[in-house]
Amino acid sequence: MATAGSNLKLIHVKSACEACRVRELCLPTSLNDQDVSLIDDLVIRRAPLNKGDFLYRTGDKFRGIYALQYGAIKTYGVTRQGREQVTGFHLAGEVLGLDAIDEEIHPCNAVALEKTEVCQIPFHKLEQLSTTIPGLLHNLSKVMSREIKHEEHVLMMLGGTTAEQRIVRFILNLKQRMSKSEVMGYSFKLCMSRQDISNYLGLALETVSRQLTNLQDRDVLEIHNRYITILNPEELQKLAD
Repeated sequence: MATAGSNLKLIHVKSACEACRVRELCLPTSLNDQDVSLIDDLVIRRAPLNKGDFLYRTGDKFRGIYALQYGAIKTYGVTRQGREQVTGFHLAGEVLGLDAIDEEIHPCNAVALEKTEVCQIPFHKLEQLSTTIPGLLHNLSKVMSREIKHEEHVLMMLGGTTAEQRIVRFILNLKQRMSKSEVMGYSFKLCMSRQDISNYLGLALETVSRQLTNLQDRDVLEIHNRYITILNPEELQKLAD
């Protein structure tokens, strides 16, 4: 198997972190400009991924963590029966690859859902730099904590809830996680397909479509292609509880 992303050119870019529009959401949060410049020297900015391109595949060697500048990535595994199981959707400002630190191989596939750009940060160099920048280890711990909280949220979203609650909580979670530049008021784009959503939420595709239609018929949401507008945020929040 070819190494994922082997056809993608790696480009070192000066001031990548300093100029990044999602800097405040990503790894350099709360670090001063001098510290960010040191991290910037480590960053490898990859050529953009097109929809369907793999960032990495299951079993690939762990080379670093990845910060999303823009776009979206789906992670998924394959069951023993050969069925795809979606494990997560990752948006601008979020970090991927943390689950590979332990065994130093990626346990799942990561594929772009749309045109996506990521920064690669070699982890062993990041560890070395943490001895020079006291705040870096704390900041990395915060990123890991955020990922753990997200996983807990997913378990809460799926456990003991109705199909409607799963859909509603999923929509609210997406809106909360998206960067401000991706949300216009209460409108945003679903970068994933309904099939992917149904797989992730453990629902039938027909159930997802029916629930979205019901929410639209009740004037809670407006759906046009993959764009969703929340018409009644108060009612949507009530349905999530």
